[in-house]
Amino acid sequence: MVKNFSGGMKRRLEIARGILHHPKIFFLDEPTLGLDPQTRNHIWNYLKDLNRQEGITIFFTTHYMEEASRVADQIAIIDHGKIIQQGTPEELKNITKSDSLEDAFLALTGKTLRDEDASSSDRLRQRFRHHPHR
Repeated sequence: MVKNFSGGMKRRLEIARGILHHPKIFFLDEPTLGLDPQTRNHIWNYLKDLNRQEGITIFFTTHYMEEASRVADQIAIIDHGKIIQQGTPEELKNITKSDSLEDAFLALTGKTLRDEDASSSDRLRQRFRHHPHR
């Protein structure tokens, strides 16, 4: 039963389902979030092989700058829903005179903490926690 799979196994199953029909473009949202380093490394190696061997273009979102720097050919830094800079990891580091992609990201987006509004699904969950019979 899939519900008994670990997070890593569920993530691998999701990726396998996504490539069953050999797409030309594959979109992934935080594909390694919450995974251990071994599983993250395995998933990225697999995706890089797919990209190389089958020519699949892979778009992914991540907050792990080290992963993005190591895996992505091109990176778009998005702030408040808009692309504010894009290029190779090296280009982004050069533009911002930074030693790492994380420093480049911070130079482009600022270093202050962000207030994050709760999403509509977060608000709905909170409402039902307090009023389960509604």
